[in-house]
Parts: sequence; structure tokens; C-alpha cells
Amino acid sequence: MKALVLEQHEKQTLAAVQEIALPDLAEGEVKVDIDWSCLNYKDALAITGKGKIVRQFPMVPGIDFAGRVSESRDARYTPGQAVILTGWGVGENHWGGLATQACVKGDWLVPLPQSLSARNAMIIGTAGFTAMLCVNALQEAGVKPQDGTVLVTGASGGVGSTAVVLLKALGYRVAAVTGRESTHAFLRQLGADQILPRSEFDETRPLEKQLWAGAVDTVGSKVLAKVLAQTNYDGCVAACGLAGGFDLPTSVMPFILRNVRLQGVDSVMVPTEKRSAVWEKLASTLPESYYQQAATEIALEQVPATAAEFLNNNIHGRTLVNIHA
Repeated sequence: MKALVLEQHEKQTLAAVQEIALPDLAEGEVKVDIDWSCLNYKDALAITGKGKIVRQFPMVPGIDFAGRVSESRDARYTPGQAVILTGWGVGENHWGGLATQACVKGDWLVPLPQSLSARNAMIIGTAGFTAMLCVNALQEAGVKPQDGTVLVTGASGGVGSTAVVLLKALGYRVAAVTGRESTHAFLRQLGADQILPRSEFDETRPLEKQLWAGAVDTVGSKVLAKVLAQTNYDGCVAACGLAGGFDLPTSVMPFILRNVRLQGVDSVMVPTEKRSAVWEKLASTLPESYYQQAATEIALEQVPATAAEFLNNNIHGRTLVNIHA
């Protein structure tokens, strides 16, 4: 198969497209012919070697893929069936989706919803899957459109931009935080009602004026602390990222004086039975315009250079990888 392969030489990560052999199927495993993948923040860290994502080499990165089953030792999947995969450590400690084929456990796969194409599924990818989990967390916490504005930090990224679209589609008023003025028009196209500069979230006090009914935070650190200090009484903040750091310089004040809930959101180890419902909701909620506005398509050979641009904050929206381009 053709794959983007990561190797390590003198503590440097090297990425190159190569022809390699895929291991034989084991019990409970499925072989998938991959058509589409995508580039996520975690992929960019792995490919550039900027983060300790990959600990064993050689590794095929790519935490997401969509394709069709070619061979199966799992009774739930048959040749020709359309499937998608996100998470489960694939692309980190198990060969992933930036390749023409993958061999994975059947438990890691989800049947592709009938109303969704494989290409559109990878425009959504882990980023959109995570965004839907965050929006679900806000709804489960009782945050309703009539309660006020919902804030999205890191709004020009994959998770943030999809969260903006989902929230708008569900009737919420959305405020978007971004550090790049060049993305303002893009965010307004997606549905943002209000845009705030990232610089407004550098300093915070334990409690500030109540501004947000809820929030989706992809940044962490000082930004998340500021968001918590500004969240309304009984509000909820869904935290899913650490692009700004993994620390949290806050106090207990928002929690014990305003009844604010901080809900952590993980997309990697979500149980299989929950995944299908999340994908069905994504397929039914995202408007058709999202797929035109939110994605840039690249070939497999372009992934290493694009990964570097990703970490330099020069990419907005979703980056789709056409495996056969």
C-alpha cells in the first residue's frame, strides 16, 4: 500500500510517502480500502515531531479515515461496506489513515450514515465529531438558545469552526474568538454573530461580568480561565482542547458562586454504541453549505508541508486529504 510513513533519525521525525506492506488480518480485525482522510492538530504534531504523539516507529499517521471494507474477520462488517474511523489511538500507536489501506479492530469502526458521503465524513472528521460532543454536552447541561450567547474559542480551527456551524444550525447565538483578523469573514460565513479578538482573553479576574450562557473551549489555559469567569449562572463550558496550554489558572469562584459546570470532552475513547448516534446527528444537523465553506482539499504528498503550516496557524477550517489524488 502507499502510505505517509514517519520514521525517526537522530531524534528527528522524518515524513515521506512510501510503498509498504500491511500486516495480515488478525481475529476481529477489518481491512479497509481508504478513499479519504483529513489533517487534525494531533496529526500535525505527530508529522512534524513537535509533540510526543508517536512513541514507536515506523508509524503511519492519520487519526481519521473513510473508505470501504475489503476484508473482514468481524461478522459485523462485510466487503464493500462503507465505514469511518476516528480516534482509538489510530495514527498514534496503531497505523492510521494517511494511507491507501488500514487494518483495524472492528470495534473501532462506525458504519457510514446513509445520508453522508465518505468525503463529507472526512470534512467532519475528529474535529467535527469533537464539536458535536461539545454541543451535546451543553444541551445535556440545559443550555438552551433562549438562555443567551454561546462562546466558541479557537473558532477558526477545525473543532471551533464546526462548533460555530452546529450551534447556529441549532438556533443559538454564537460569539467566536479568534487570533487572526483574516478569518473574520470566514467565521461570519459560518454563522458567527459576534467576533472577539484572542487578545481580550489574556488576563482575567476570578469573576467577571456574566456574558455567556455556555461555551466550547478548544484552547485551555488563560483563555479557559477567562471564559469560566464570564459564564452565566448555571452555565456550562465544554473543554476539549489545549492549543494554548494544559494549565488552568482559575479559582473555585465560578463553580461555587455561579454554579458553573466545566465539562471535559474526549473524542478518542468514546464507546462504540455512542459514536453512531453522534455521527447520525452530525449528518442531520450540518447544512450543505458547511461542506463547501469549511474544507481545503490536498493530496497525500502535500500532507507534510501542510502539517507545518497547520502548526504555524496558517490553516483555517478543515483540511481534507484525497488519498488517491
